[in-house]
Amino acid sequence: MRRILIAKPGLDGHDRGAKVIARALRDAGNEVIYTGLHQTPEEIVSAAIDEDVDAIGLSSLSGAHLALFPKVVAALVERHASDILVFGGGVIPDDDVAELKEAGIAAVFTPGSPLGEITHWVEESIPSRG
Repeated sequence: MRRILIAKPGLDGHDRGAKVIARALRDAGNEVIYTGLHQTPEEIVSAAIDEDVDAIGLSSLSGAHLALFPKVVAALVERHASDILVFGGGVIPDDDVAELKEAGIAAVFTPGSPLGEITHWVEESIPSRG
C-alpha cells in the first residue's frame, strides 16, 4: 500500500479530474487523501507531512502550474521532506513539462492520460509499504 495526497493548489475550482485520479489510485490499492480545493503549497506540504504520505499528486487546470508546482517541491525541501515524490496533472502545455520536471516534478499527466498509465506509474515509481 502507498499513501498518496491529491491536492488542488491555487484558485482553480475544477476538481473532477482530481477526484477521478483519487478514485483510480484508491481502486488500485492505494490509500488516498484528498485535500480539497484552494490549497496553498504550504498547506499541501503540511498535510502531506501530517498524513505521512509517500507522494503528492497535484492537479491544475488554471494555468498556474509553473508557479505553484515548484513551490510545493521547494516547501518539501524546506521542511526536510524531499523524500515525498511529487507528480502533477491537468491542462499543462507540452512546452511546460520539461520545466516542471527540472523543478522536481517526477511525472506530468495531461488530459486524456489513461488511468491505467497513471496507476502503473505510481506502482512502478513509489515503493509500497507492504
